[in-house]
Amino acid sequence: MTPISRRAFVAGTAGAFSAALITTESAAAWAAPAQHQDVHGDILDDAAMVWKRLPKSWQEAPFFGNGFLAAHIYSKPGEGNVLRVMINHSLVQDQRGQWEAAIGYSRLGVGFLTLTFAGSITCVDWKLDLDNAELSGTVTTSQGSATFSALILNHRSVLLVSLEPTAGEESAAWGFTSLPSHTTRTIRVPPEYTGNPDPTVGPGHVEQPLHAGGGYTTAWREVRSGSKRLLAATIAYGYPHSTGREAAIRAVNTALAGPPDKDIAAHRNWWHAFYRRSLVSVPDKKLQRFYWIQLYKLACATRRNAPVTPVFGPWFPESGNNWTSIWWNTNVQVTYPVANGSNHQELDAITPTFQKYSANLESNIVPDLRDGKTYALCHPGDWQLRPGPRYVGVPGVSPNDHTGNLTWALHNTWVTYRHHMDDEVLRTVIHPILTKAVNYYARHLTEGTDGKLHLPVTRSPEYADAADCTYDLSLLRWGCATLLQSAQRLRIDDPAAPQWRDILARLVPYHENEQGIMIGAGVPLAESHRHFSHLLWMYPLQEKLDRRTFDHWTSMQTAWHGYSYAAAASMETLFGRPEEALHYLRFFVDGNVVASCAMTPNTMYREGSNFALESPISAAQSLLDMLTQSHGGVVKVFPALSRTWEDASISQLRTRGAFTVDASRSSGRTDWIAVRSEAGEPLTLQHGIEGEIDVRDESGKPLPYQGEGAISIPLRRGRTAVISRKGIHPILHPRDVTANGSAPAWGLS
Repeated sequence: MTPISRRAFVAGTAGAFSAALITTESAAAWAAPAQHQDVHGDILDDAAMVWKRLPKSWQEAPFFGNGFLAAHIYSKPGEGNVLRVMINHSLVQDQRGQWEAAIGYSRLGVGFLTLTFAGSITCVDWKLDLDNAELSGTVTTSQGSATFSALILNHRSVLLVSLEPTAGEESAAWGFTSLPSHTTRTIRVPPEYTGNPDPTVGPGHVEQPLHAGGGYTTAWREVRSGSKRLLAATIAYGYPHSTGREAAIRAVNTALAGPPDKDIAAHRNWWHAFYRRSLVSVPDKKLQRFYWIQLYKLACATRRNAPVTPVFGPWFPESGNNWTSIWWNTNVQVTYPVANGSNHQELDAITPTFQKYSANLESNIVPDLRDGKTYALCHPGDWQLRPGPRYVGVPGVSPNDHTGNLTWALHNTWVTYRHHMDDEVLRTVIHPILTKAVNYYARHLTEGTDGKLHLPVTRSPEYADAADCTYDLSLLRWGCATLLQSAQRLRIDDPAAPQWRDILARLVPYHENEQGIMIGAGVPLAESHRHFSHLLWMYPLQEKLDRRTFDHWTSMQTAWHGYSYAAAASMETLFGRPEEALHYLRFFVDGNVVASCAMTPNTMYREGSNFALESPISAAQSLLDMLTQSHGGVVKVFPALSRTWEDASISQLRTRGAFTVDASRSSGRTDWIAVRSEAGEPLTLQHGIEGEIDVRDESGKPLPYQGEGAISIPLRRGRTAVISRKGIHPILHPRDVTANGSAPAWGLS
């Protein structure tokens, strides 16, 4: 294998690829999926994304993934006869820890496959089938056409593309172009930084070494059977010794060793089971489709055994951007909550990340303050929680907006724990790490002349420096309360408990003015603020509600971004104002542009020209907040449904306390609710059923309960309570409710 320049490789792509093309009698296609005859199949078929026009960039492209390998497909303007399949991998990053993570541990673009046709592309007809995580359709050119199907095998991290061209397009050919192995970040790049070496090429693969050792390899191969063709491609990453070459070539060869039917069946079975872990159906079909696409997107972007997703997920944009690592100051925290309510613990990458890499958290603190008892978390960082030589600010000395990152991320882990009640996670992950996170705050507290504990100057994310910063005070208050609760549950006599109680008793209250709670001492909210950092106590910490503060924030929206609207929608559900919540949610989902930010046709999100995914996924959580809530020890069903949504159906939505909830609403009234307990926790249910109710177990026997409106039901682990209007015998099946209007499919119609 000989090194080549990147320019020579691009020019020689077709020649390099031709060595990887094999004619075979084995199957080069797979059967179309059977239509599922169930309510999930109907809902997912309706949610399918369609393309009647050719996508031109990541903002319009169909996308795939399995938490590791990822791809999106489009045609770059000026390349009228070429489709690009941008492929990337969530493990691929640099390994030069002498620079801050966004540069030294930067995500690296890999490259793109090209499918070059004889004629110019004149039209497309594509469908992204969510239920099977598969894109299929036709490409019509001036010389002929081709039918295709494409997917990323869930269990193998291999891209498969089945292609059958017609007469006139028999010469359609695959190629590959690598991207420079160089950070795309332009901020604080040190003058001594250089990109990684040029790649080397062999038959059907490109091997990209890293200066730090190891590297990554893209491998691909096509087999043919008559007029049908099957391409397999993958990326393998290795560090510090392997470049992944052997693994990549082996994965491609294994995928093409025989007919793909078994692999396709395994892939489809995983996705079918994934979707059927819960159900949401509402009359607003644009939002319903959007919700299911976000579940698909999140499952493509992240898994429990995969890295925490960076800002743009695993889909590295061709031109890159400055978000080259993982941002822990909002982006991660608003991306993952929807996995809880939708009953998808297999998508939680945050808890396993802290489990595996918590020892790296101390390196996020300036060296002089490391004492073995204190943790913090910088942004950006890599998927192993390494920041490089960039540190969390020292309150009062070198303030920055990293101070609360770790505590907020641990709140995510805590909420996930509360949805499943696995005390081993509480014991081994949350309690020990949160203890060290609170220590970072506690060591900087000072006692004022008022006898209160005050926090020196920190930075409220993306707004201003302030002493007694509301953002940090709210996280510290939550952290201490949670540590005391967890110590009690785990029966730990923690020596730090007296300090936590003292902090809760004497921590300075949030500073207020006539407009509500302020950014911090002497710092009011004086202009539009996209980040809801000074409202964190309201959402997601849910410490209390304050309409005055919320109204002041929402009165200035010129600088809001997508996640601002999602957060406002969720906050309005807490106030019990469903119409306002729906307004904020639809404003964002309908593609309105504010501060050069907007939803894209494929439900991704742009901030200027930058690619992100956290805002749309957080908007899916806003929809769940309308359907169920469970903070404060009360499970609420349909707490904030618009009067325009007379019908709704949910199944197996998960709540805190490890309950799963099914419920049905029709003609503006809740008909029945079924709650199953997985942990035997106390159940208080705000059911919203009008009039007298029956409470029975799964076999129809009456269950005792106390209260009205919000009722307490003794429910043992593994048992179900069914609550219904008195005298009716509900059919406990989910359904796809009737639409209250029409809306086009997502994609490019």
